[in-house]
Amino acid sequence: MLLALYMIIFGFSAQDGEQSGSISRLISERCVEFINSLSGRHWSAVFMEKLAEYFEHPIRKLAHFSEYTAMGILVYLIWSQWLPRGRKLYLLTVLWAFVSAAADEFHQLFVPGRYGSLADVFLDTCGGAFGVLVCVIIGKMHKKRRSRLPQSKK
Repeated sequence: MLLALYMIIFGFSAQDGEQSGSISRLISERCVEFINSLSGRHWSAVFMEKLAEYFEHPIRKLAHFSEYTAMGILVYLIWSQWLPRGRKLYLLTVLWAFVSAAADEFHQLFVPGRYGSLADVFLDTCGGAFGVLVCVIIGKMHKKRRSRLPQSKK
């Protein structure tokens, strides 16, 4: 799964500026169309175009965050098989996300119409850290639930 995620991230990063922008725009337009259909308000095409333009950047950044959240979860789950849960595991997982994000942004320096962004490295690293947080919270919930079960069912 982690390898597949890296392939997806690398594939998106390898797209030139025009390809990447058109995909972001298409997703933004589909989101606006979906919201319009749910709302039942029948927005005008001009309004929907402006709304899609407005949401394009946040949707693009949410995609960054989500990819690296998934990476944080996957790396945490892999490494937790060998490392005890605790600060070392958390820090190594976040460091892994940081190095991966930095390498991805470095790669984008060589793609026409793209650029590397320290802000994206920070955002991606936060996504990885959020993935760790999700794992920790789910782990604590699972532990708490198991402690409530009768001894015979554990």
